[in-house]
Amino acid sequence: MRSGEPLKMAEVGVEGRLLPTQKIERISSNLTALLPFYSGLADILPTETLIWKLKLIKSASAYTNSRLHAVKTEVLVLASDKDHLFPSGEEAHRLKKLLPNCMIRIFKDNGHTLLMEDSMNLLTVIKGTCKYRRSKSHDFTKDFLPPSMSEYRYTFNNVDIFCPWNRRFLNFASCSSLFSTMENGKIVKGLAGVPDEGPVLLVGNHMLLGMDLSSLCEAFLREKKILVRGVAHPELFWGNFHTSSNVFNFFDLMKVMGAMPVSPKSLLKALSTNSHVLLYPGGAREALHRKVRLRFRLYPMEPSWNLQSGCKHVFDCVSTGEAYKLFWPNQPEFVRFAAQFGATIVPFGAVGEDDMAKVVFDYYDYMKIPMLNDRIKEVIRSGGVQIRDKAKGEVASQEIFIPGMIPKIPGRFYYLFGKPIKLKGREDLVENRESANEVYLQAKAEVERCIGYLLKKREEDPFRSIINRLIYRTFHAPLHQVPSFKP
Repeated sequence: MRSGEPLKMAEVGVEGRLLPTQKIERISSNLTALLPFYSGLADILPTETLIWKLKLIKSASAYTNSRLHAVKTEVLVLASDKDHLFPSGEEAHRLKKLLPNCMIRIFKDNGHTLLMEDSMNLLTVIKGTCKYRRSKSHDFTKDFLPPSMSEYRYTFNNVDIFCPWNRRFLNFASCSSLFSTMENGKIVKGLAGVPDEGPVLLVGNHMLLGMDLSSLCEAFLREKKILVRGVAHPELFWGNFHTSSNVFNFFDLMKVMGAMPVSPKSLLKALSTNSHVLLYPGGAREALHRKVRLRFRLYPMEPSWNLQSGCKHVFDCVSTGEAYKLFWPNQPEFVRFAAQFGATIVPFGAVGEDDMAKVVFDYYDYMKIPMLNDRIKEVIRSGGVQIRDKAKGEVASQEIFIPGMIPKIPGRFYYLFGKPIKLKGREDLVENRESANEVYLQAKAEVERCIGYLLKKREEDPFRSIINRLIYRTFHAPLHQVPSFKP
């Protein structure tokens, strides 16, 4: 039996930025230092002592099991999946069934000495599971602790943790190019046009599966030292999509990095703290859009067409897709919230998803398969968190699913932040819905203008192809300094 993963223990203190040869040398040195511990284990723990320890564990386990029914408080159980000494994973699942208010997190790559291994940060886990709080219930605004540098690196550089899109690869492959609009209307490279002082409300279009999130948030941290607080679908926090996996994963890290469940209360609280808040009015419907479909239309033939075939009707075929199509609600609520705190609205557009993947299997295809259809409906009925359930039209379709996609040779992501809309001194918008709607339509039109501008200008980018970017990076700048088109 092993008390843990020796290799994991040897990696403690080895910096990730070291050269591969230096890493191997450090790990080898640490492994050598661990050998005396393992060779002397038999002397430290004789057979009689081991048997006594096992009897003690059995007695303590029996006493604990008899008292589990009395535990009503919140419990967070952390377990290793590669524990070779005890069946920690199985015990965690057993406790979850027995304790009424128990949350578990499984760490697949860790051994028995979970808290001693370098990849484990207890504070990060406590923050990611919303167990850190200052009052009876967790408040996503008041109880938020900004991420540390180690948490930032873990979030954006870790390649092993589950995520719909691997963040490190996605940021490398997409090589985002960001532009912003100054107050005089001039478009410049970078984020100079986005106000430094909050409250600021960033509103834009959602790319497929939220691929735009990682590089956008990282760019704000790198260039402006600003942590953008995004609002996300509640299903990612409390619903079936989150609880279906007990592994500490991407959705826990979202909370560590400042994500909040979307609601009027969350948005108002975040704006009240002068934060930079990221809002996608289109929500899940926009991020999980449908695939391109061919639509056939039938027209009666006009006599003036002078066709000699004798046809009475004419068919035409139209390709309909939803990439870069906005699915915004009709209510200008976020404008009224922003006006209440004198916030600045910054509309933005993002393009590039069509250079990364093609949707080949969407929600309508799921609904055609009886087993999948029943499963999705069952998840929704059994407690899935619903938003906009009283809305009408496409914006009410906020079902969470993973579309089937075919990857493409990566292109590039482009962001353009439009001219800021200042609402300081516009408290009248809180009560005047008509004026608020005008500002709402102005912001929506600016997002559509930004999308159209980027789709046109990206054709002029000599580094849109990943091949050209790789060649350039071999001899020149780091990833975020690769040139783009001239605005």
